Amino acid sequence: MADETNAPEQAAHEHVEIESPMDVEPDPKDIEIAQLKEEAAQLKDRLLRTAADMENLRKRAEREKAEATLYAATNFARDLLGVADNMQRALAAMSPEAKDAADDATKNLLAGIELTEKDLLNVFQRYGIRRVETVGAKFDPNYHQALFEMPTSAHPPGTVVQEMQSGFAIGERCLRPAMVGVAKAEG
Repeated sequence: MADETNAPEQAAHEHVEIESPMDVEPDPKDIEIAQLKEEAAQLKDRLLRTAADMENLRKRAEREKAEATLYAATNFARDLLGVADNMQRALAAMSPEAKDAADDATKNLLAGIELTEKDLLNVFQRYGIRRVETVGAKFDPNYHQALFEMPTSAHPPGTVVQEMQSGFAIGERCLRPAMVGVAKAEG
C-alpha cells in the first residue's frame, strides 16, 4: 500500500499545468528596455542624419564662399572692359608708319598707353579674368557672338575667322562674348 500513498502525490504532480510563454504577461522592465532600445536607435539615426546634413551644409558654404570670392568682382570687371577696349582702340588708331614718324612726345604717349593696357590686363589675369580665344577657334555661342558669316574655303565652317571686339571670361563664366565673324562653306 505504500504505492497507493504515493499515487495521489504523483497524480497531483501530473496535473500541474505548465504555463505557456503566450500566457505569461511580459515583464514591464523588458517592455521598457525594448522601448528604450528602439528610441536609442531612432535617436542614433537622427544624429547620423543631422551630422551628414551639417557636413553637406559646411561643404556647400565653402563652395559658395569660393564662388563668391571668384565672381565678386564680376560687375566691376565688366565695367573695366570698356577701358581696356578704349586703350586698344587708341593704340590701333595710329598706323605703324605714323607711329614711326611721330615725334618723341607722341611716342612716349603711345608707350604709356601700351604700358597701362598691359598693366590692366595683368590685373585682370591676377583675378582670373582672361581673354576669350577667338580667331581659329571653333565658334562657341557661350563665349562668341557672331556678327556675320564669311564664305570661305580656307577655314572649316563654324570656325571664327575675324574678331571685331575681344571677349572676356572670369573663371568659367563669360563676362562679355567676343564679337566675331564666322566661316561658312562657299556656295
